[in-house]
Amino acid sequence: MFTGERALQINANFHHFQPFYHSLPLKHVSSNFSFRSSQSLRSFHCFRLLHLSHNLIFKAVEAKDSERMEAGYGGFSGTGDCDLPVELCQTRTLPPALTLEHGVIAIKEAIEKLKTNPPCSRSGVLRIQIAVPVSTKALSWLCSQPKSLRVFPQFYLSETKLKKVVVEPVTTEAGCGVSGIGTAVYFTGPCITEIWNSIKRYTSVDSPLIRAYGFIGINYDAESYSLKHESDSFYIFIPEIELSEFASFSILAITLAWNGLLSFPFEKAVQSVEFSIDQIIHHARPSLDSYNKWISLICGKSSFVDSRNSQMVYIGAHSLAGTISGSNHLQLEDCLASSQFYFRLSATIAFTNYMNDASSHLSFSVQDYANINALWASLIIEECTRLGLTYFCIAPGSRSSPLAVAASSHPLTTCISCFDERALAFHAVGFAKSSYKPAAVITSSGTAVSNLLPAVVEASQDSIPLLLLTADRPPELQNAGANQAINQVNHFGSFVRFFFSLPPPTDHIPARMVLTTIDSAVHWATQTPQGPVHINCPFREPLEDSPRDWAQSCLKGLDPWMSRIEPFTQYITMKRNHACNISADLAEVLEVIKCANKGLLIIGAINTEDEMWAALLLAKHLFWPVVPDILSGLRLRELLTSFPEIEKNFLYMDYLDHALLSDPTMAWLQPDVIIQIGSRITSKRIAQMLEICSSCSYIMVDKHPYRHDPSHIVTHRIQSTITEFADSLIGVHLPRKTSKWSMFLQALNKMVAWEISFQICSEYSLTEPHVAQVVTGALSSDAALFVGNSMVIRDVDMYAQGWVNSTSDAASRMPTCNLLCRGIQVGGNRGASGIDGLLSTAIGFAVGCNKRVLCLIGDVSFLHDTNGLALLNQRIRRKPMTIVVVNNHGGAIFRLLPIADRTPPSVLSQYFYTSHNVYISKLCEAHGLKHLHVQTKMELQHALLTVEHAQADCIIEVESCIEDNAIFHSILRNSSRQAADHALRILSRIPDHSSSHLCLGKIHKLEYSSYRIQLSAPPTSIHTTCGSGKFYREGFILTLFLNDGSKGFGEVAPMEIHKENLEDVEEQLRFIAHMIQGAKMSYLLPLLKGFLSSWIWRSLGILPNSIFPSVRCGLEMALLNALAAGQECCLLNLLGCEISSKEDESLKKDGIIRSSSGVQICALLDSSGTPEEVANIAAKLFEEGFTTIKLKVARRANPLEDAAVIREIRQKIGHQVKLRADANRKWTYEQAIQFASYVKCCDLQYIEEPVDSVDDIIKFCEETGLPVALDETIDSMQEDPVDKLSEFVQPCIVAVVIKPNVVGGFENAALIAKWAQKHDKMAVVSCAFESSLSLSAYIQFARYLDQQYVEICKVNNKDPSSRIAHGLGTYQWLKEDITTQKLKICVHPHRNSVEASIEDAAQLLQSFQINHETIQRSYSGEKVRSYYLTVSCQDLSCSLKVRDAGRSLDDKVIIFLHGFLGTGEDWVPIMKALSATARCISIDLPGHGGSLLQIGPHKEAKVEPGISIEVLADVLHNLIQDITPGKVLLVGYSMGARIALYMALRCNKKINGAVIISGSPGLKDVENRRIRTAEDDARVQYLSVHGLPSFLDMWYAGGLWNSLRNHPHFEHIVDHRAQHDDVHSLANVLSSLSIGKQPSLWEDLKQCKRPLLFIVGEKDQKFKEIARQMHNEISHGLGNKDNKHKIIHDIVEVPKCGHAVHVESPLHVISSVRKFLRDLEERES
Repeated sequence: MFTGERALQINANFHHFQPFYHSLPLKHVSSNFSFRSSQSLRSFHCFRLLHLSHNLIFKAVEAKDSERMEAGYGGFSGTGDCDLPVELCQTRTLPPALTLEHGVIAIKEAIEKLKTNPPCSRSGVLRIQIAVPVSTKALSWLCSQPKSLRVFPQFYLSETKLKKVVVEPVTTEAGCGVSGIGTAVYFTGPCITEIWNSIKRYTSVDSPLIRAYGFIGINYDAESYSLKHESDSFYIFIPEIELSEFASFSILAITLAWNGLLSFPFEKAVQSVEFSIDQIIHHARPSLDSYNKWISLICGKSSFVDSRNSQMVYIGAHSLAGTISGSNHLQLEDCLASSQFYFRLSATIAFTNYMNDASSHLSFSVQDYANINALWASLIIEECTRLGLTYFCIAPGSRSSPLAVAASSHPLTTCISCFDERALAFHAVGFAKSSYKPAAVITSSGTAVSNLLPAVVEASQDSIPLLLLTADRPPELQNAGANQAINQVNHFGSFVRFFFSLPPPTDHIPARMVLTTIDSAVHWATQTPQGPVHINCPFREPLEDSPRDWAQSCLKGLDPWMSRIEPFTQYITMKRNHACNISADLAEVLEVIKCANKGLLIIGAINTEDEMWAALLLAKHLFWPVVPDILSGLRLRELLTSFPEIEKNFLYMDYLDHALLSDPTMAWLQPDVIIQIGSRITSKRIAQMLEICSSCSYIMVDKHPYRHDPSHIVTHRIQSTITEFADSLIGVHLPRKTSKWSMFLQALNKMVAWEISFQICSEYSLTEPHVAQVVTGALSSDAALFVGNSMVIRDVDMYAQGWVNSTSDAASRMPTCNLLCRGIQVGGNRGASGIDGLLSTAIGFAVGCNKRVLCLIGDVSFLHDTNGLALLNQRIRRKPMTIVVVNNHGGAIFRLLPIADRTPPSVLSQYFYTSHNVYISKLCEAHGLKHLHVQTKMELQHALLTVEHAQADCIIEVESCIEDNAIFHSILRNSSRQAADHALRILSRIPDHSSSHLCLGKIHKLEYSSYRIQLSAPPTSIHTTCGSGKFYREGFILTLFLNDGSKGFGEVAPMEIHKENLEDVEEQLRFIAHMIQGAKMSYLLPLLKGFLSSWIWRSLGILPNSIFPSVRCGLEMALLNALAAGQECCLLNLLGCEISSKEDESLKKDGIIRSSSGVQICALLDSSGTPEEVANIAAKLFEEGFTTIKLKVARRANPLEDAAVIREIRQKIGHQVKLRADANRKWTYEQAIQFASYVKCCDLQYIEEPVDSVDDIIKFCEETGLPVALDETIDSMQEDPVDKLSEFVQPCIVAVVIKPNVVGGFENAALIAKWAQKHDKMAVVSCAFESSLSLSAYIQFARYLDQQYVEICKVNNKDPSSRIAHGLGTYQWLKEDITTQKLKICVHPHRNSVEASIEDAAQLLQSFQINHETIQRSYSGEKVRSYYLTVSCQDLSCSLKVRDAGRSLDDKVIIFLHGFLGTGEDWVPIMKALSATARCISIDLPGHGGSLLQIGPHKEAKVEPGISIEVLADVLHNLIQDITPGKVLLVGYSMGARIALYMALRCNKKINGAVIISGSPGLKDVENRRIRTAEDDARVQYLSVHGLPSFLDMWYAGGLWNSLRNHPHFEHIVDHRAQHDDVHSLANVLSSLSIGKQPSLWEDLKQCKRPLLFIVGEKDQKFKEIARQMHNEISHGLGNKDNKHKIIHDIVEVPKCGHAVHVESPLHVISSVRKFLRDLEERES
């Protein structure tokens, strides 16, 4: 077995592994082989290696059979027994374990459970795996194993020397090392060409971590245990027990392999693995004694070989997998190979490669030391290395020469030097902080020692171990005026845990005193409470290696020490027993926790990744709201699954700090139990909240005994590690409470998070909060963050992204995982929180953690530690660093403190900001470091991308400004306060009796009615010259019914100019009506800000942006109106605004008007007619009370004619009315310029969309100076509008015209409006000629936006501009209306302007009555007919369940074919959508759902019915003939797609075309078909033996379903897959319809005569490539002949979904099928 501290990169095999990969804190991934402990390193140097010639034969002493069994030679030979797969190849993943010991226990329990219910397959491979903490290292675990371990082989493989000779997918998530013990199955032989199929039998891409290891070119004789080099031979094995390292966790796994045909049944495999697991040690932190025993075993019992030409290969399932359509015969170069390994075949045979990088160092020799100074110095350094201290930070100096020489010449040490002792000491602090072991600092005497004090204080306050070795003058030179002599005794006072001043070296004192002193000091440094220790080392001259006699009698008693590698004194700490017995004190704490109703978990600073792991598991177990500090490692988390899954397990409150700016929130919060784990917290506001909650139970857990309780509120203080505390709680059942309080808190956090994100994203200048957000979002999977102090750490704590998407697609590669995210390691100096030494600490942090470290630091901190740049230049044992310096030219934090308001600016600048003009670029140049200077967001993004994979250090200087920073921080605080207040205002409306999930109730049903209303004139969007005729507006009225009787109305009114038509819209409405039934109505929907989008996805399973904008608008309108009805309020109140005001009340008393709460209306005027006629109409509108008029322009041939109209209006009514012009993008740039030149003096409020190209808008503004409004430009901005609007932030863009039914509803409209208002632009709500129903909703929505604008002005300290007239004047076009009520829009008596009353609009919505005279037809749901048809073919009779929807249209029939495990029910929502224009039929294919296979009458009952694809095609052909006389369109998915494709190509008389969704034409290669047949037959066996539920678990764990597993309805989908009447027939179909038995259709594609549409998911790489190849085959075939029939063939790639496209994005499928159907109709016509 191997030894190593890094783990092997799993590469392709990690592709499908999802379990707990996602959830854990990151660990360093090394590009250079390194060691986490000196013991690990030392074990390598202890190997005595011989050199191997290529013809050397190893021979072991023969062992008797009994001895062989005793030695643990498990497994069996799988070579050549068969070339077809075993019946079962599966991985079972257990929930992550708190420790390695817990992991072993869990695996043993799983084995016991497996024994009670063993698999019934005759052959198989079963892997049981569990994630364990990252500290569980493969090398350490191997070295921990006992001398008595007799299980072989044993190996270690390092990825450091891994060479990729292949095309296997490589992932950055791969580990650094893997160890294995025992053999599950092995393969050996003289012919390499026979190996691949044998190995392939026992591997599967669905279980990618079942891997084989071994050697090519080595022949192993199992009888004689001899190894011989033979060029074409091999020895490959799958290990029985395996420990693999990954970036942030390790995996412990056992593999069971059995084959009854080879006399190795399952029972024997279990016995073998139990024998092995019972022998292994269950921890991976070996004592020195266990290291030595292991080394002794290696050195004393084995023949070792070090062959520099040998490589150990690693073979995964992906290497062995075939290509899409052809064969892939694996060659040796197709393997991954490592040249750094250790392999032990037996007790007497072992060999290694590149494991002895330094000289062997078994014993300590003293003969070469010239004088006693050199001896003592060497003893000190040697003892340090034996204690694990191998990193030495050496400051130059004469008096410390003996120590410096000894440290730098020792073979196991790594040394770094710096001329600045302060920087050097902080560097050591950083190293210890991330490596969890002390570094040693060596200095000369005098002030060199004093310079260590700041770092010593930091280490002491933060419990960081540190060893200070300070040289000193001897006693006779003290207090005698000697140079560089100061009192160094107890120099650091109480800041060190231990101090000892050695006497000057002398042979009169036993040398062992030096050793015990070092042992004692390091023990004090590393035991709780950890901290710095100081050993003062006086030296007399000579300080160099000048010979001086010394008596060797001082070495008395050191012989045993010199012959071993252990330290002289071994301190032994008794390990705590993780027993279930709980002390009385802890029992009291547990009772408090159990009784908590409003529990809050606060995670403070955490230094180790193991404790991050434990905190994550504890958070999941408690399921309390979690407040993570930035230094906890859990404030930044890598997202490894979908958010719905995350929120089922975690409640992270990342933005509680800013939510607490709201006084009502602070008063409301009041938790009853608080648990704080970890050290201090950064947020002052959270600390204030804790103080306010002083009456609650406050439990603080930390391993040190100190009182970290500045507010004096802790009620229970537990001195314990987080791991120990988590162990005591995780073993106790705690009620999983989802309280309304925690849901409120989560909603508050989301609102504040949204607000912060919006403010940062919509501020297009480069701000410091943006830097904090972007930098943290740029962290890769193998990265860590180090944050400076002062403003930087606060910004990161407040504004960093909580969730970081996996940079390596880890989420998609892991099939299952109970831990769904993992923390990102973060370091900082918060012990004393100074700004000194931060850069040096960060560099040491990078060395210790061995990750790519990104350091974020302020400019003053950077300048304070510029000597640290000298350390940066020494690339010793670390990866490249990126240092981001936020340069605001001073101390920006003081601008945010109260002193800034009471101090003159000049005093602030000089004495607080310490303003400077230092050129950081010049400093970098002086040190030879790469420097990038950024001033914009784009430049920062580019800089971060540039350095992401760079192999050199880089300093990114971000230019900032103190004053701008203060202003933007104020905006963030004020807007966050408002967001929290607004959220709490809406949440307070929720009744106390509501459910903890904050649901009003369920939706009973959704109905819609098609309406047609007459307009008094043509819509201005339609240019017509017809003076007479009738004009109509058509659309749909939605009625949403809740279970409590409440109902809400919405309107869907698409317009052709917006690329929507009634037919397409109705299809979506039909689909939504089916999906929405039974969905829960959330009280949180009125919050908008993502809550509506989230509800649509989670409740309906529909991607929000796949819904047509008009449909989404109508749906949101109905939802909000239904909620308002359920809460007995109006829409405006529901959105958190109040209608009445003091002015309103006074007006009511006077009886003048019902309310002054009105919305100003802009009149709409068509420009047809002469200028005089149009001006007269405008004058009339002005007389009616309109203060704003919008004129439609660009309808005339000459823009000057439109200009003449504008001039005429101004001349007619002067400037008393505001004029707007709307060109609707109908002018070229030249025409728009011509118009502008004639209206510059006309005082236009703005002109909408003056040019036909969006690229010319800004150019037009700059050229003309006219104000411009956006309209059509924002219509296509449903997704990420804030980013797309960034180019229109210029002041010349003065307004944004928002049509909710065009931009996609109220949520999107509110976002766009907020962006406009933030940038001082008018947000004008406009109506697209909808009815009074929409107008009433828009009136209230416009008032909501107006109030939002007032709040934004408060945030920005600005006065609101004059009231905005909204574009709702289309009410004048309504000759008819869909409601019997009249919407009151009239002149306000006091403001003399036309306004719409808020109260009247609310009343209309609350008492809405449909005018049935305008209704064309209504839809209340489609009843799908279900019946059985019996179809016979070739002596096979099938009773097929058929579902039928739509009218009986023989010329438009669509047949839907489901995939394996599906039923016709899968298609029902899509069928209902399409049934308005086509007859839609779905079939339960044979063996699925309710369909049955029946044996022909002349067959014996014992004969098994089988149904090939050819037979099934005939069956379906006969069925189609029974259904319709015409041709049909086939729509098939997966297996159904293969059937549809076969019928379209080979039996197409009844087929008009086919839609192939994620389908394949089969396998080209005969060998691949044979193997696939065997694989499917193995699956059949598994299904038959283990039943459908177990089979579903196995089936959906495959990588094909990565995307589907993130679907919110995934569990329901899988449950539905279990609804099959005849599982026996289902298994039969799986075999008979295997793609391996299907004839290849690749050649048929070239002769395709039927239209084909291929639909694939964007994330489904495999089937995207298949679709591309099929498309190419058809194209090539058509290219060779005249395409008279215009054969249609196309590919549609559906975004954001994987293999199951019709489930993940059904609306895209509906629209694609509908378009294809239209194309077919056009082709036929």
